[in-house]
Amino acid sequence: MSPNLAGAVVWQMSSMTVPGGRAVEEPVSSAAGAGGTTVHHLYVHIPFCLRKCPYCAFYSIPFSAEEVDRYVEMLIKETEMVAPALAPETVYLGGGTPSLLGEKHFEKLAGVFQRFGWTDICEWTVEANPATLTLDKARFLRQLGVNRISLGVQSLDETVLKRLGRIHTRTDALRSFDILRAAGFTNINIDLMFAVPGQTLSGWEKVLEEALALGSEHLSAYELSYEEDTPFFEELATGGIESEEDLACEMYELLLGATAASGLVQYEVSNFARDTGDGVAALPAFACRHNISYWRGRWYYGFGPSAASYVNGVRYSNFADLGRYCRALAGGHRPIASAERLSRLARAGETAAFGLRMSVGWSFQEFRLVTGFDLRDEWADEIADFVERGYAEMTSSRFKLTPKGMRFADLVGEQFLRPEC
Repeated sequence: MSPNLAGAVVWQMSSMTVPGGRAVEEPVSSAAGAGGTTVHHLYVHIPFCLRKCPYCAFYSIPFSAEEVDRYVEMLIKETEMVAPALAPETVYLGGGTPSLLGEKHFEKLAGVFQRFGWTDICEWTVEANPATLTLDKARFLRQLGVNRISLGVQSLDETVLKRLGRIHTRTDALRSFDILRAAGFTNINIDLMFAVPGQTLSGWEKVLEEALALGSEHLSAYELSYEEDTPFFEELATGGIESEEDLACEMYELLLGATAASGLVQYEVSNFARDTGDGVAALPAFACRHNISYWRGRWYYGFGPSAASYVNGVRYSNFADLGRYCRALAGGHRPIASAERLSRLARAGETAAFGLRMSVGWSFQEFRLVTGFDLRDEWADEIADFVERGYAEMTSSRFKLTPKGMRFADLVGEQFLRPEC
């Protein structure tokens, strides 16, 4: 696990890989889950990019109109296979670059949703690269029912954008935000990155000031992480890049101060959202509901190559290869490459770790309802240790990280994991 302050946490867990890499049937019921369970969260991976960024470890391939057509047809097949188990309340199209899809592709996906009666999608997010948005496309997405856009700005500093290998410019980013507002979007997330090689504290401060001045409803800000099998990782390993942890800490502190001053509420290590101020809910009104489903241990389906699912205690992943993905579906099989059934305790440990990334932490009652375990029993030693060190605080009803603990949420969370016996 990467110890970076505010990066998206990823724990590598063992899995049962399918011998020979062949497709296997879904390891859970294809009906509405065991015991009639319905899954309410759906992630769709769109693997196409115009150019791969040197820090990105997600599965992606070069854009091809022909490949996109084939992929969307197979994606519809995968959706049809799992539809009886789904009634999505949140849908998230990530990538890759989902905004590269044409109107006909989005229309086909929306048509499938309508065919299965998925009319209660309260949050439908599409990730967008600023270089790929037009006013016509934005208006089309809004008319289809997409109500949240995550705009991959990453930076408003041209030098940093070039270092990150982004295809858009500062002007593209600002123009795209205006386009989304003109198209009627009232829930926009801006993605930013910090601790980029060569980035200065004053440069990061300026980017934050300009980005926050746009007035988006949500901001995600991630410390650059060096993932294996990426050019940045190789550059770090060979000494071409030097990781500056103290500077990253300063940038994170600057982030916390700037977001709070602009009225954004931190509800997760790297995520900040506006609130309506009515005081009704513990989380801000514009918090990302889809991502919260991950952090709270809820079940979800993932469609597309490399997408992961977690249903009925089974975690499984699709082939991270478009060809294998399409061949499996063309043959009438789910494109599953590996599957793992976690023990109840291992599942509870993961759920504890992910949930502690949120500012509200865990209420003991909610954790017991979600996992069947009392956080104060199985993890008593860890709780006592982190409270004593000032990384966490506990009341009679809740355990959560302090601001100090939130800075190192990955390292804290790792101590709550329980390996399979």
